[in-house]
Amino acid sequence: MSKIFKVYCSIPLFTRILCAFALGIGFGIVMYYFRDQAWTGTTVNVIMPFGSVLVSMLKMVVIPIIFFSLIDGVSSLSIKQFGKLGVNVIVWYFLTSLFAAVFGCFLAKWLSPTMSKAAEVPQEFISQLSKMRTGGAGGVTSLGDFITSLFANPFEALAGGMFLPVIVFALLFGIAARCVADAESDNKEHPVERMLDLCRSVLKACFKIIDWVLEYFPIGIFALTTVNFARYGTDLFGPYVRIIGCVVTGVVLMILVIYPILIFLFTRKNPYVILWKCREPILTAFLTRSSSATLPVSFRTADQVLGIKRELSSFSLPLGATINMDGVCVHLPVFAILAANMFDIKLTFATLLMLVISITFAAVGAGGIPGGSVFLLFMVLANMGLTDAQTMLIAALALGINPVLDMFETACNVAGDNVCNYIIAKRNNMLKD
Repeated sequence: MSKIFKVYCSIPLFTRILCAFALGIGFGIVMYYFRDQAWTGTTVNVIMPFGSVLVSMLKMVVIPIIFFSLIDGVSSLSIKQFGKLGVNVIVWYFLTSLFAAVFGCFLAKWLSPTMSKAAEVPQEFISQLSKMRTGGAGGVTSLGDFITSLFANPFEALAGGMFLPVIVFALLFGIAARCVADAESDNKEHPVERMLDLCRSVLKACFKIIDWVLEYFPIGIFALTTVNFARYGTDLFGPYVRIIGCVVTGVVLMILVIYPILIFLFTRKNPYVILWKCREPILTAFLTRSSSATLPVSFRTADQVLGIKRELSSFSLPLGATINMDGVCVHLPVFAILAANMFDIKLTFATLLMLVISITFAAVGAGGIPGGSVFLLFMVLANMGLTDAQTMLIAALALGINPVLDMFETACNVAGDNVCNYIIAKRNNMLKD
């Protein structure tokens, strides 16, 4: 058994994940075509927990990693350094999201998605959306609510997995710790310095847990992929081919064309070498459909593969997983233009400008969770003047194909986070020697 485990571990993780993904697709499609048999339901129920455990393990460690890495990173910088890096990261995320929204609108307008059988949307999607709305699914409802939500009780935020309040509190705590340590003593034995050393030690322990979790990855990916294809098969994709084509085209162009251009322009490095080094977090995002669950893998890649100093990664990656949603900004315009085509809404320059602005700011509320972008459609479509019934229909269409689109969308989000992290590190001398 130990020999088998050693052989298993000797195979590169990326290869193991790809093999698990391919096997999961094959096994899932076989079960889908035998879905009327009693054994398929039992098999899905047996396999499903193995995939859920993977996502749960990643989410288990992501909040401690965000909290302690932010404290470690911020306290390691002077206030002047932190201010410069912080502004660079936030401005970069905003500009790339804005560009992605413009690009998504242009692409959707050009490809002009339509759907002739929209009335055949399964009723189950409509009922799911009703539960989402009454259940208070996440999303930015107003600027005031958004600002207020940043300053929640830190213990409640940690327990509830609320990323933005955790980020804000950890940033303030790290800055305060640095100010106290600098003002009271230069002695490394100062109590605040010992506390910061403890944070670094906890962070190292969390990364060791991630190393263990990554060995389980192929098993979890096989389970997640098998369950998805056993549930949806390939029949679901037929009516949605044009919509899928719009979103996937936009995401692929962002990852393989736009990001490489930005990497080359700002770093003069071979962009495809950098993207290849980021393959593990991008593939993890694709398969788990969660930016936040992918964070531990992004941290590991930044630290061990790209050689980016933790002072930057500890700030830029958690913030990016929460507010940088380039994939969402490509995804949402497709359904907005689809709505315009279905309901004969005239898209003037002013309408498109409002659409770009609303998508850019709505993306902040995606939350880094699977399917988070679907609920944002309510806000975006309401700004276009759609009725509740029309909005519900479009959102139901989005929900029906969300398991597919969310994979590409999340991969784009995480690719954008890692590209930003590398470019800013390169331009600010934050790469390890």
